[in-house]
Amino acid sequence: MYGPTNLPPGGPVRKVTVPELRDRKAQGPAIAMVTAYDFTMARLVDEAGVDVVLVGDSLGMVVQGLSNTLPVTLDEVCYHGRAVARALLRAHLVGDMPFMSFQVSPAQAIESAGKMMKEGAFESVKIEGGAEMAEHVARMVSVGIPVMGHVGLAPQRVHALGGFRVQGKTLEAAEQLLRDARAVEAAGAFSIVLESIPRELAARITSELRIPTIGIGAGPECDGQILVLHDMIGLSLGHTPKFARRYANVGEAISHAVAAYAEDVREGRFPADEESYHLSSEVRERLLAIRRS
Repeated sequence: MYGPTNLPPGGPVRKVTVPELRDRKAQGPAIAMVTAYDFTMARLVDEAGVDVVLVGDSLGMVVQGLSNTLPVTLDEVCYHGRAVARALLRAHLVGDMPFMSFQVSPAQAIESAGKMMKEGAFESVKIEGGAEMAEHVARMVSVGIPVMGHVGLAPQRVHALGGFRVQGKTLEAAEQLLRDARAVEAAGAFSIVLESIPRELAARITSELRIPTIGIGAGPECDGQILVLHDMIGLSLGHTPKFARRYANVGEAISHAVAAYAEDVREGRFPADEESYHLSSEVRERLLAIRRS
């Protein structure tokens, strides 16, 4: 069933739009955003009432089993975007621009983002980077592509950063992130993700910007929050970040269910008669007669 932000079942479902998300900065409520990478999960989170679904390049780690997001391609993001888009009746769909699909030039960014919207069915794109990416953001916005920014920990720069580390901990670093956030806003982004930065810095950025901030490991003062779905429901097999609250342990439930199934198969308990199909008595008798002849 739909959550409290949706209309009752059976009525029309209103799609969450970019202007609506921008207005939530002043009007509330806080924006609830999660990742999803396939039709089934996307339909479930949409029915649960989230506002935004991100097809993140995190798919490289949680779906493909990679150690970071760098190998994820534009075609892969578009593939997962199409699957997720088919499921979403209400939530806004944003897609991560993968590594080296936008960094070369603003023209490359426009081309890649255009492909994501045409072939991936995305309604907006998310781009990592601060002031150095402002022109890229501005050019995309100028041709009608809604852009969500992303500053703080940039997973696509994991090697340059020396790992997945909290950013903005020194005064100099904090001032730079503040400048980056201002530049992304000035370039025309409709919102901005703040990842793995001190709570106090995120609060300062949130108070200064006119666009909503979406926190992930950035404290409660942001205008919204995002989590990787696999972390939230206990499907992540590796390290879970400090900021990822677990709301369920679906992975354990899956393991127990499959183990019970395997044991039932080996012990001859599955399938049972009620899980089997039967011939009519007439056909069964005729079949047995054929076997005897």
